[in-house]
Amino acid sequence: MFWKTQPLSLPTAAEALPGREQALPTAQTHFISGLPLKGPYPEGMAQVILALGCFWGAERLFWQREGVWVTAVGYVDGITPNPTYEEVCSGRTGHTEAVLVVHDPERVSLEDLLRLFFESHDPTQGMRQGNDIGTQYRSGIYLHGDAELDRARQVKAAYEAALRARGFGPVTTTIAKAGHFYFAEEYHQQYLAKNPNGYCGLGGTGVACPVGLPLS
Repeated sequence: MFWKTQPLSLPTAAEALPGREQALPTAQTHFISGLPLKGPYPEGMAQVILALGCFWGAERLFWQREGVWVTAVGYVDGITPNPTYEEVCSGRTGHTEAVLVVHDPERVSLEDLLRLFFESHDPTQGMRQGNDIGTQYRSGIYLHGDAELDRARQVKAAYEAALRARGFGPVTTTIAKAGHFYFAEEYHQQYLAKNPNGYCGLGGTGVACPVGLPLS
């Protein structure tokens, strides 16, 4: 990923790059399962978009989780339409790197996914994760339903209390209605399956999130 100095504040609409009308070409199917990245997804599947730093390692966390049907990486919560990876890394699109997680809620609950999410990174770091510095590494949870958003806020509050008890600062994770998910370029999809020794900068706090079931 990119380690050079990056902007630590989000661009305004006037400052953002113009982007493009055409969607970026990406993989049609998941590298491991062969399932379609963009759907159609089976009836009854739920979706959550999670941003927790470099999306290479983040995606691997979720494709390995039982009950997850398919994953994909992309860009969310920004301004520039159809941004490229290099544009996102410039800090001038407003996006954060994220993972689309399509899951069977009968097999893995939203709470379980949020527990994995929070325990797998440090959600108190703002515009960074470890050595990865920039607005594209900020923490975020993006959902479609109001009830799911309320539950995510409850999980965030519970984890923030647990972190504060251990001396950490406030949780900076954004929780918002899911907007447009721009699928990243093909080579980013399931990157660590294609490159098993590739970079993964994720690291948790060591503090357990007091919701959901124990991780297996």
